Amino acid sequence: MKTFNNIAFAAPDILLPREDIDLSKWAVIACDQYTSEPEYWNSVEANVGDAPSALRTVLPEVYLPVETPEQQEARLANIKATIDSYLDNGVWQSGKEGFIVLDRATPIHPSRKGLVAAFDLEQYSYTPGNTALIRATEGTVLSRIPPRVKIRANARVELPHIMILIDDPEGTVVEKAWDATTATNTTPCYDTDLMEGSGHIKGYFLDSTSEVAQGVVDALTALKGDSVDKMLFAVGDGNHSLASAKAHWDNVKANLSEKERLTHPARYALAEIVNIHDKGLDFEPIHRVVFGISRDSFIDKAKEHFAPCGLSVSDKATGANQEFIITSPDGNDLYMSMANPPHSLAVGSVQMFIDEMGYEVDYIHGEDSVRKLAADTATSVGILMPDISKHSFFDTIAAEGVFPRKTFSMGEAFEKRFYLEAKRIDG
Repeated sequence: MKTFNNIAFAAPDILLPREDIDLSKWAVIACDQYTSEPEYWNSVEANVGDAPSALRTVLPEVYLPVETPEQQEARLANIKATIDSYLDNGVWQSGKEGFIVLDRATPIHPSRKGLVAAFDLEQYSYTPGNTALIRATEGTVLSRIPPRVKIRANARVELPHIMILIDDPEGTVVEKAWDATTATNTTPCYDTDLMEGSGHIKGYFLDSTSEVAQGVVDALTALKGDSVDKMLFAVGDGNHSLASAKAHWDNVKANLSEKERLTHPARYALAEIVNIHDKGLDFEPIHRVVFGISRDSFIDKAKEHFAPCGLSVSDKATGANQEFIITSPDGNDLYMSMANPPHSLAVGSVQMFIDEMGYEVDYIHGEDSVRKLAADTATSVGILMPDISKHSFFDTIAAEGVFPRKTFSMGEAFEKRFYLEAKRIDG
C-alpha cells in the first residue's frame, strides 16, 4: 500500500472477484438500505442463490430488528467463514496496488463518477468542531458503532459502501482521472449491470505508479491547499461505517508498535470519492413527521418556542433565508420563517425544537410520503424541509461542525453504493 499521509490518502491493494465470477450477482447494495423492505432482500437472496456474492460477506440491517442474538451470531460466523473461504479458494484475485476510477449509471442519472481509494483513519474525526482532514457530516449515534465493529473484528477484509465527498468545482480529481484513463482505450476491470434495476457500473484500475494516479494525488494536494479550514474530505454516505472502522482501528492499534501502526491495513478504510459538484449526485432533504400532537397545537408551540427568533407564519412562501413548511391535507400549507434562527439551517432549528419538546418523530424521504403520513392533523404534523445546497455544504460543516442528524440523503436508495471492491484489513 502506497500512502500519502499529507492528504490522509492511500493507494491500497484492491481485491476484485475472479474474471469468471458473475458480477451482476456479486455486487449488492449497501447493507443499510431497504431496512423496512424485507421483500427487497428476499429478491436479492433469490437472485444470488449459491453464486459467489458480496451478499455473503455483509450483514443486511433489515435482519437486525427481527433476529435473535443467536441468529445474528450465526450470521457473523457465516460471514467470517465465507470471507475465509473466498480468500483461501481464490474467489478474489490477488490484490493490485492503486485506485479504481468508475462511472455509475442509475435510472435517474446516466453518469456519476467516482474513485475508489483508502483513507487514513488517524486523520478522521466525527467529533463536532474538529479540524481533521476527514470529517463526518452528521451527528454520530454511538450506539450504532459496536454492532458494526463486531462484524469488522471478525473479518479479514472490508467491502466499502462509504462515499467521501470532495469540493472540486473544476473537476480536477475524479473527472480528470476518468477522462485521462478512458482516452487510452484501457480495458475495464469491471463492467456490469447492477441487480434490482439499480443501473450499471464500469471501472478502470489505476496503477499506483501511473501518471494518472500521481495526478489524482497532486490534485487532492492542491485542493487541500485551497481549503479554508483544512478540511479535504467529508463523509457523504456511511458516516457510521467509517466511525466503526475507526473504532476497530483503535482496538487493533492498542496492541501494535509505533512502527507497525504506520502501515497496518486496518488503519486505512476503503471508500469511494465523489465530487459534490457531479451532476449525477442529488441531495434530497429528509423531512419530518411528528406524532401525538395536533397540527394546531404544534404550530402554537412553535410560535411560542421561536418567538425570540422573529418567527412569522404565512400561507405562501416569503423567500426568507430560513423557511420550512407545515403541511395540510387540504392544500393550505403554512410557511414558517425566522429572521434570527437558532441554527444556520432550517432543519437544525426544527430538530432542536423537536428534541427539546420530546416529540415522537419519524424521518421521511419524499413529500408525498410526508403528506400521506400527516393526513390526520389531529394526531400528526408534516414538516417539509428545504433543499440542502451543494455550494454551501462544506461551508456549513466548517461553521456548524456537523449537520443535524437526518438532514439529507444522497440520492434515492437504488443509487447508493454497491459492494464490489474489497481490501484486506488483517495484519
